[in-house]
This record gives sequence, C-alpha cells and structure tokens, in this order.
Amino acid sequence: MVSVNEFPISSANDIPGFRIVETKGFIYGLTVRSRGAGGQIGAGVKSIFGGEIRQYVTMMEESRDEALTRAIEHAKELGANAIVAIRFDSNEISQSMQEILVYGTAVVVEKE
Repeated sequence: MVSVNEFPISSANDIPGFRIVETKGFIYGLTVRSRGAGGQIGAGVKSIFGGEIRQYVTMMEESRDEALTRAIEHAKELGANAIVAIRFDSNEISQSMQEILVYGTAVVVEKE
C-alpha cells in the first residue's frame, strides 16, 4: 500500500499543504470479489443470531485496499503524484459478488 505521504489523496477538491499545478484527468480502480461458500454459510448462521460478520468485513477491507491501489497505479500512469475528489462506491453484482470502485481526479501537486 502506498503511504499518503508518498502519494497524497483527498476526498476534497484540494489537499491542505499542497498546490495543484496540473490536472491529469479521471482515474479509477476496480475490483470484484466473490463470497465463498464457507463465508456464506457462516454469514447465514450469524444473521440468525445477529452481530458483525467478520469474514465480510475482512473481504470488503481487502477489496477497498485493492481498488485504491489500482486507482493510484492508474493516476501514476497518467503522470500524477496525487488524487483529489476521491470516492468509493460499492455494488452487489449478484448474491455472491461485490464490486468496489474507487474514482477521482489525478493531479500533480507541489508542497506549499
């Protein structure tokens, strides 16, 4: 995973302490994950009694990190050194698959 110090990222349209000197364009990172049968059975039992379904939390955290890494790679391919206006989106593709999309604007920044 890239450190925010190495590659600044912001959900706002700017990054405090940096000045945007060039906009490179729209970027995204995407991953689709499938919930395995074991996880679905465990989740089914957990849903009866209530509580957090840890297998799904772990899967979503890993998916988010993978999509973010892909977005950063896409930004670097465009020559950017930061991302602004970053957003995360999640969508169920089927009962066993989940999509995570990260998108934003790739920019070149300089420290102020």
